[in-house]
Amino acid sequence: MRACLVLKNNDGIEFQAKGDSGHQITIGFSKDIGGKNNGPTPMELLLHGVAGCTGIDIIIILEKMKAEVLEFEILIEGQRAEKHPRRFEIIEMEYIIKGKGLSERNVKRAVELSQEKYCSAINSLNAEVRYSYQFENI
Repeated sequence: MRACLVLKNNDGIEFQAKGDSGHQITIGFSKDIGGKNNGPTPMELLLHGVAGCTGIDIIIILEKMKAEVLEFEILIEGQRAEKHPRRFEIIEMEYIIKGKGLSERNVKRAVELSQEKYCSAINSLNAEVRYSYQFENI
């Protein structure tokens, strides 16, 4: 399966990106490096992709376990290397889940399956990924 993206220079160091889904996004850069700050940076988008990928996995897995997710939040933080290419060395994630039918067992299993097996974004990175979770039955 291939993924395709078209990236076009918009103005200076700003880009318009359009993927297979047809949705378009502006990739911006901060003013301190000559950008206009009109969109998320590439490294922010990387964290967005990781969080979105694992979030989708976890909701789908919990629904298959007959749990109902009512609120879901992921706090994500990346620690970058000091030297170029300044990749993410450590990514820390905290999952906060509220719903019905949640248990320690099924939340733990859903998170582990996403992290270790299903989330292609996480498994494409060369970073240590640390995670924790908390849940509440409503």
